[in-house]
Amino acid sequence: MSAAAGRHDPRLGLLQISLAGVLWGTGGLGVQVVRDHVPMSVLTISAWRMGLAAAVLLLAVVALRAGGSLARLLRERPRRVLLVGCGTAAYQALYFGAVVAVGVTVATVVSLGLAPVLLTVADAVRHGRRPTGERLLVLAAALTGLVLVSVFAGHGGGTTGPHPGLGVALAVASGAAYALATALGEPLARATGPLTLTTATTSVGALALAPFLLADAVRGEPVLTSDPVVVTTLVYLGLMTMALAYGLLYAGLRTADGSAAVVATLLEPVTAALVAAVFLDERVGVGGVVGTLLILAAVGGLGRRSPDAGGPLTPATEPD
Repeated sequence: MSAAAGRHDPRLGLLQISLAGVLWGTGGLGVQVVRDHVPMSVLTISAWRMGLAAAVLLLAVVALRAGGSLARLLRERPRRVLLVGCGTAAYQALYFGAVVAVGVTVATVVSLGLAPVLLTVADAVRHGRRPTGERLLVLAAALTGLVLVSVFAGHGGGTTGPHPGLGVALAVASGAAYALATALGEPLARATGPLTLTTATTSVGALALAPFLLADAVRGEPVLTSDPVVVTTLVYLGLMTMALAYGLLYAGLRTADGSAAVVATLLEPVTAALVAAVFLDERVGVGGVVGTLLILAAVGGLGRRSPDAGGPLTPATEPD
């Protein structure tokens, strides 16, 4: 395979997005480690996560002399960058709110399950054709696997939080924000380098979450710490689960279409379940194993699809 062909191979894009999902799957353990040492709110942790990522990415832009590309993106596509960055921040905030209100299981199934459905519908409308039977089969396998992993693999044990109605509403909004950010980010990813796009959207997201950190500080909640474990964990969350993971996502979106990308990121709950089993001694269970295999089969099915089954493989130039 030539280098040019490799850059347009959707299987490479799915591999990059799958790796992003694996990195995101370690984030839950990181948040738990932080909260075990310092009772930071999840919104403050998210703000630090995006803020640290943005700082490192901006340093990389300066070191690589990529400031011109970043300035050009912000000048030419400001509204779309703003929407993608705010959508990414909103997805995290709404998801964490859903977890608190209704529990991890329902929040995960509704939020992560809704996004690929919305993007599959959006793809069908945009391209003026019904989803293929193969695409629907992949989607059904992925969603079934998501439900099994979430229910049986230690994700809250099926318990419900104190405000189920509000939690479901927040989870629906989270899934919609995730789908919107992915759909709007796809054309940007096809026309912009991953470092430039990740830096721009992460910086916007960090600014969007900063008021929550400041609000916690005003209320007297802990927002700073010298605990080396917490600091190290926050740096890991920022560098690995934000900067690197979103760089991989946007690199993958250069060749993989958005709905396929969201299915591939369902490796996040699979990884979270495996991490919980290894480090927290939580049982995966037979249902969790079956769900994991279904998600892996769905991602494998995406990789077997022909390029014609997905979105365009050439850079998009659509306007804001």
